Amino acid sequence: MVVRAEPPGPSAVPDILAPGLRVVFCGINPGRRSAAAGAHFANPRNDFWRLLHDAGFTPHLLTPQEQRTALRYGIGLTNAAQRTTRGSGDLRAADFAGSADRLERLAVELRPRAIAFVGKEAYRGPFRERPELGLQERRLGDALLFVLPSTSPANAAVPYPGRLRWFEALRAALGS
Repeated sequence: MVVRAEPPGPSAVPDILAPGLRVVFCGINPGRRSAAAGAHFANPRNDFWRLLHDAGFTPHLLTPQEQRTALRYGIGLTNAAQRTTRGSGDLRAADFAGSADRLERLAVELRPRAIAFVGKEAYRGPFRERPELGLQERRLGDALLFVLPSTSPANAAVPYPGRLRWFEALRAALGS
């Protein structure tokens, strides 16, 4: 398997990508804990890794430090914005400049079956439109786009069982 990691550049958290993945999960941007760990969704209160396992994407619970292992299960990781912030509310429109084009290049070059945005704001930043949760009409290359609820500890709007249902719906949309 050919693995491609983006150069460190402005992000302290590298992309975890390879050709032909089932799904690339796209967070909004690295938080301080993730930047310090150099790993996606590294805040111990973030439910991403637990939701991934509980929805059946991984056979066991991965830790953020095992993020490269996700590739074995057809899972990639990236962010819509590269700049580290304390919270996503600190992002500016300029932080998303070029992100829609970058995601489209990723979709065309690596051909994942889907790109799943972890939170509505992760989708809204690049595309400048408010999505509903679930499957989107827009496509990038041949990739389906799917919006999940945020897994951030700051997101209390959707309780764990509701977030799990959306992760399960994504898995069903992928046919696995």
